[in-house]
Amino acid sequence: MNNIILGCFYGLIAQILTFLQLQGNIKYGWYEKHKVLLLLCSIPISWLYIQSVRLIVTGFNGHIWPSRVIGFSIGIIVFTFMGYFLFGETINLKTGICITLSIMILLIQLFMK
Repeated sequence: MNNIILGCFYGLIAQILTFLQLQGNIKYGWYEKHKVLLLLCSIPISWLYIQSVRLIVTGFNGHIWPSRVIGFSIGIIVFTFMGYFLFGETINLKTGICITLSIMILLIQLFMK
């Protein structure tokens, strides 16, 4: 279980950094000012994703599907919060249902045997 928790943590940090790298550029205009630095940030972000997948797969006894579904769900949750706080994006009914489903998928992967 420790591998899964640590893998989820790495995935969470990677998703936050990816959001800032991709969507943060729209808000703050980083790309035009710091192209090389922004591209170099991809290296540690990729390492976090690799470690996240490795740890989650290890935690699920070599099964790869849980890592993909958990990563997707974490990404949706991070995107929701970051979009709201940085861009003021509101959540309509359709988006709210999708977010709820993502949370349910995450909980199923983590707690259902």
